[in-house]
Amino acid sequence: MNLNRRTLLASGATAATLATLGLPVRAQEGPLKVGFIYVGPVGDGGWTFQHDQARQEAQAQFGDAIETIYQESVPEGADAERAITQMILGGAKLIFTTSFGYMDATVNVAAKFPDVKFEHATGYKTAPNLATYDARFYEGRAVCGTIAGRMTKTNKIGYIGSYPIPENIQGINSAFIHARKVNPDVEMVVIWAYTWFDPAKEADAAKAMIEQGVDVILQHTDSTAPQAAAQAAGNVYTFGQASDMAAFKPTPRISSIIDHWSPYYIQRIQAVLDGTWQSQSFWGGIKDGVVQIGEITEAVPAEVKAEAEALRDKMAAGEYHPFTGPLNKQDGSPWLAEGQTPTDEELHGMNFYVEGLTGEIPS
Repeated sequence: MNLNRRTLLASGATAATLATLGLPVRAQEGPLKVGFIYVGPVGDGGWTFQHDQARQEAQAQFGDAIETIYQESVPEGADAERAITQMILGGAKLIFTTSFGYMDATVNVAAKFPDVKFEHATGYKTAPNLATYDARFYEGRAVCGTIAGRMTKTNKIGYIGSYPIPENIQGINSAFIHARKVNPDVEMVVIWAYTWFDPAKEADAAKAMIEQGVDVILQHTDSTAPQAAAQAAGNVYTFGQASDMAAFKPTPRISSIIDHWSPYYIQRIQAVLDGTWQSQSFWGGIKDGVVQIGEITEAVPAEVKAEAEALRDKMAAGEYHPFTGPLNKQDGSPWLAEGQTPTDEELHGMNFYVEGLTGEIPS
């Protein structure tokens, strides 16, 4: 094929101009290039680590048919928009943006590149070339909350939240409801870290809880710093977040909630390769294998382990919803009647604590 200067310009240097105009960049020959935007470092031991493990599994599954690339520790906001655009100019035709705060950046870039496919984790905005995917973390929190309620000796459990968004609030409420079911005397201390990944802030939050008498800690932040703080304190139990955090077994980490993304990534990459990809909103849970409960260690009594596993299995079979009425909101007003469960739309908009939780949700 004769490649003259005009051809080279059209395929290369003018890509930036095309992007500025909102026009599609030319399709490339060769493997499908798949990009991943990460909010933390791949070595965080939690959320980003787990996404990157899934990326590697997808690369192994497809071999030379795809090429995966990633950028780690991308701040949410304008920086994300730039990072996504750079991946497209580098030839990426499918991009996974793996944090809630990337939502608007992903929407903006997707509008400029209609021929590129986008997948945004935990968001709710879609477009013809933009899909969303999420996990029902609140199901895993129900299991961890059950164990926490049984294991606490001080009747104080803690929850380190990242940001006060529905995803976090669902988990706090679910953990508290199920801890209270097995131990009506349980109180929950919630501390907001206002970060997904900051080991120093996460460690400080854990230490502050422990000083208040908390002896079981759950978290929705990404580092292992709370595990290390609990280990240093002694007699404090924790749960792995997003990945197994197995280095801290058998204590303080006594179980974990694991995000298993690789089947979804493999399925969606295959759809692009097949030409069958369509925008969708996916929200998978325990029954889908997206949310998994890590090994419950020997530090947990056998009867408590059996109770937790039975709850897990009921959710896997579709026989139980963690938010089943009667349940009231924090102010005592009715939320769910006897036997009633919320719609997914209600859960996606959750902005309140359930009855029994103290403190306010920051605005």
